[in-house]
Amino acid sequence: MKSVQPWGRRRLSFLLETVASREASTWTVYAPKKPSSQDTDVSPAQRDEAVLWLTELHNKLQLYPETLVLAVSVLDRFLAPIKARPKYLRCIAVTSFFLAAKTCEEDECVPSLKELAASSHCGCSPSEILRMERIILDKLNWDLHTTTALDFLHIFHAMASSCRSEFLDSTSGLDPSQHLALLTRRLYTCLADHTLLQLRGSMLALALLTLDLETCCPDWLLLTIDLLRRTQIDSSELILSRELVARSLSTPSASLPPNTVYIYQPRPPTCCQPGRFYVRLLCSAKTVT
Repeated sequence: MKSVQPWGRRRLSFLLETVASREASTWTVYAPKKPSSQDTDVSPAQRDEAVLWLTELHNKLQLYPETLVLAVSVLDRFLAPIKARPKYLRCIAVTSFFLAAKTCEEDECVPSLKELAASSHCGCSPSEILRMERIILDKLNWDLHTTTALDFLHIFHAMASSCRSEFLDSTSGLDPSQHLALLTRRLYTCLADHTLLQLRGSMLALALLTLDLETCCPDWLLLTIDLLRRTQIDSSELILSRELVARSLSTPSASLPPNTVYIYQPRPPTCCQPGRFYVRLLCSAKTVT
């Protein structure tokens, strides 16, 4: 069994505490807007289409994953408190992407406004993107640095890999970086689903990771409980989030079966949890009362 050095575990715990604290101070509950018969506001479906379009643009330009995830975060933060006409959505989206690229990428990798306007086929000019950039920055108080689901996914994955990397390697056939890349692509899919906006980034990342661990790690529940303890997330909230994420990914078999029962049995301590309990999952065919 591969084990990280104590300083590595402490470093991961510190990073998790830092991003969790920032998320707690900035997270606002998603409030769906009332549908309107008039073309006066961006609909959830139009928002999802814009995120898919940004994902295609991101793949074309081959930028960092952080750029796309931050771009979607900026887009959602800007759209949440305002009414934006759909005809401006692509301009808002490509400007959010430009801001994210300038924040996350090396200077030489940031596309020029002219290049971005041409390659994205956004239908707006560089000067219009610049004007929208100022509007977005003013609305967000010039604060683009926010905790994202990708931040948590990196940390959770490192924690899981440090304790169970041999299971991930042997059953998934991927090394840790390839496995993380696979999870990141699944995260892109989740970002294009407005129904998941109700989930905090930490919850989305944990649900995404544990759904995958369930398929490749025999002790996935033990790892999940350890991560729940570290993040102080309620298990019932995670179960609901897993169902939402599984539905979004169109993998019903990956979600928890109905009427799930958790049973604790003694097991020797592991590197992840020095306690004395092992968790086994049983699925009842009838309602548990």
